[in-house]
Amino acid sequence: MHLVISLRGFGRKVLAVVAILAVIVGIHLLTDGAVRVVSTLIASRLVPIYKVDRPDKVLSISFDAMWGTEYTDEILDILDRYQVKTTFFLGGNWVQQFPDYVVKIRERGHEIGNHSYSHPHMASLSRSQMRKEIELNHENIKRLINEDPILFRPPFGEYNNALVETCFELGYYPIQWSIDSLDWKDVSADYIVNRVMANAGPGEIVLLHNNGTNTAKAVAQFIPMLQKQGYRIVPISELIYKEDYYIEGHSGIQKSTKPPDQLRQQEGGSAS
Repeated sequence: MHLVISLRGFGRKVLAVVAILAVIVGIHLLTDGAVRVVSTLIASRLVPIYKVDRPDKVLSISFDAMWGTEYTDEILDILDRYQVKTTFFLGGNWVQQFPDYVVKIRERGHEIGNHSYSHPHMASLSRSQMRKEIELNHENIKRLINEDPILFRPPFGEYNNALVETCFELGYYPIQWSIDSLDWKDVSADYIVNRVMANAGPGEIVLLHNNGTNTAKAVAQFIPMLQKQGYRIVPISELIYKEDYYIEGHSGIQKSTKPPDQLRQQEGGSAS
């Protein structure tokens, strides 16, 4: 009996040491001289940013563009009306088919993100194929707006460790979403509004599509509702932390490693 108890105590100590070592080894990834914290769990599961742990009432709405422009001008006008800037993740085929809209979106003050070149299932690709998908679209976007995109959203929301690592190697922050509006299912505007408002909170990232049938109508309704509740809506690059952070492996929540007081002072502007 005493031997068993002793072994159990020893085992707990060993596990504690292993956990600490795993955190130390697993959280550091150097990019541009800054420490980028990737995961706090033992292992080996790397995840994109689903949501940001923010102390202030700020969130992001984002639009994936893979087909059509029928509702895009209306969406841009609504965003202008409420003085909101967002992030548009553009697929390669859309960039090539509608280059004038790529320029227009950026000129209206919105951020351009990379949504891959051919919209493949990224997790099924080799690392070299992943790089090609990201780099080809990167160059096409940069050629039009003369800026380097820094945000990547994987098609279908599919990813694996290799994709997350490839994004970091290419200078990208991999981005998912925490609120799926389901506008891609052609649900009603009221359904979209209710879904967004029911889940809204600091640091949330809303997924929308530029050509959803009822997306524009819904956006026109929920933006003033969010603003009335005191929320600021910002592009994703202003929502996320760019250094001194880690991403929880089980939730995809990005958290700052800075002291809370220092973080609150910093949030007077944008996240960095």
